[in-house]
Amino acid sequence: MSAELISILVLVVVFVIATTRSINMGALAFAAAFGVGTLVADMKTDDIFKGFPGSLFVVLVGVTFLFAIARANGTTDWLVHVAIRLVGGRIALMPWVMFAITGVLTAIGAVSPAAVAIVAPIAMGFAAKYKINPLLMGVMVVHGAQAGGFSPISIYGTIVNGIVAKEGLPGGEIVLFLASLVVNLVIAAVVFVVLGGMKLARHPLNAQTADEDVEVSGAGGGADGGGGGADTKVVEERLTLTTPRIATLAGLVALVVAALVFDLDVGLAAITVAVLLSVVWPETSKQAITQITWPTVLLICGILTYVAVLQTMGTIKWAGDSVAGVGTPLLAALLICYIGAIVSAFASSVGIMGALIPLAVPFLLQGEVSSVGLIAALAVSATVVDVSPFSTNGALVLAGAQDVDRDRFFKQLMVYGGIMVAAAPPLVWLVLVVPGIW
Repeated sequence: MSAELISILVLVVVFVIATTRSINMGALAFAAAFGVGTLVADMKTDDIFKGFPGSLFVVLVGVTFLFAIARANGTTDWLVHVAIRLVGGRIALMPWVMFAITGVLTAIGAVSPAAVAIVAPIAMGFAAKYKINPLLMGVMVVHGAQAGGFSPISIYGTIVNGIVAKEGLPGGEIVLFLASLVVNLVIAAVVFVVLGGMKLARHPLNAQTADEDVEVSGAGGGADGGGGGADTKVVEERLTLTTPRIATLAGLVALVVAALVFDLDVGLAAITVAVLLSVVWPETSKQAITQITWPTVLLICGILTYVAVLQTMGTIKWAGDSVAGVGTPLLAALLICYIGAIVSAFASSVGIMGALIPLAVPFLLQGEVSSVGLIAALAVSATVVDVSPFSTNGALVLAGAQDVDRDRFFKQLMVYGGIMVAAAPPLVWLVLVVPGIW
C-alpha cells in the first residue's frame, strides 16, 4: 500500500473515531500527523510543526477574544439594536443584510476570512439574541463572502485571473465573478427557505421595543404596570454608548481599516485591539478570556496540521496527478472540481486552485473542455465548501456562535459542508463545463 493511500485512510479513521467517540478531532489529528509524518513519510518533527496554522490560530484567538470583550461590555447588544432599527424590526432581513455586507467587503478587496472574521461574530450574536437558526446565519455570512469573492478587483479574483494568465489560458473575469455570485446567491436563497428564514417574516419586532421584547418579557409589570420603571432603566442602560462601548466600536473600526485598507493581518490586529481594551478595563478582559473557544482552536489547528502533512508528503499532488491521467476530458474536469471541493474543505481555497489549474492545463489546451467554464467551476467548487468547520471561514463561524451546543453545531456545519462537497461540483460542472459555451 502506498504512503499516500495510507495517509488518506488514516484521515478516514480520524473522522470515524471522532464521530463515534467523544474525542476532540483536533487532538486525534495531531496524533495522526505525528504518526504518519514520522513513520510513513519519514518527516522530521520540525517539518510537521511547519504545518501548524499559526496565522489561523491567532485569527481564531484574537477575533473571539475581541468580540468576547465586546459582548461583555454590551457593545454587541448595542450593535444588534442598531441593526434592528435599520431594517425596521424585520428580523427576516438580517441574514440577507449580513450576506450583503460580507459580499461587498470581499468584492472591494477584502480577503474572505477577513470579511467573515469581522461580520460573523456580530451576525452570530444577533442570531443568539433573536433565536435565529445559527446554521442559517453562519451559512449566509460565508456564502455572502464568496458571492463577492471573485470580482475583478477582489483578492481571490486577482489571484485566479493571474494564474490563468500565467498559464496562457483564455481569461473570463466576468464569467468567474458572475458564476460565484449567482451560485452563492441561489444557495443562500435555498438555505434561507429550508432553514426557516421565511418563518422569521411572521414574527417582526418593533424596532423601538426590540430589547424590551427580549430582555423583560414576562419579567413583571402586571396589569398595574409594576416594574415598568426598572425595565425602562435596564433598556436605557443597554442602549447607552458608554465609554467602554465607544472604545470598543473604535477598535472594531480600526480592525476593519487595518484589514481592508492597510492589508494587515486580521488576527494580529484583533488581538492588539483586545489587549488595548484589556489594559484599560481589565475586569472585562478577565470575563472575556474564558470565552475563547479553545476546543474549536484545537480542532481546527489539529486537522490543518495533518492536511499540511498530506501536502508535504505529496498526497494532494498524487490525487491530482491521478485525475489528470483520466482519458475523458469531461470526466477529468468533474474529478478536478471534486478534488478542489474536498481539499478546500480542509485547506486553502486559493492554494488548491493554484495547484489544480496547472494540472488541468494539458487537456484544457486541447480545446475539448472550455477553460473559462472549468476554471469558474473549479473556483466555485473550491469556495462554496468554505462553510466547513475545518476551513477558516467555517471555523470563524463556529468560534463566533453563542449559546449553542458546540458539538452539535460543529456536526451541523460538517454535514452542511459535506452536502456542498457532494452536490456543488456536479451542478456547476453541468452548468459551466458541459455546455462548452463559456
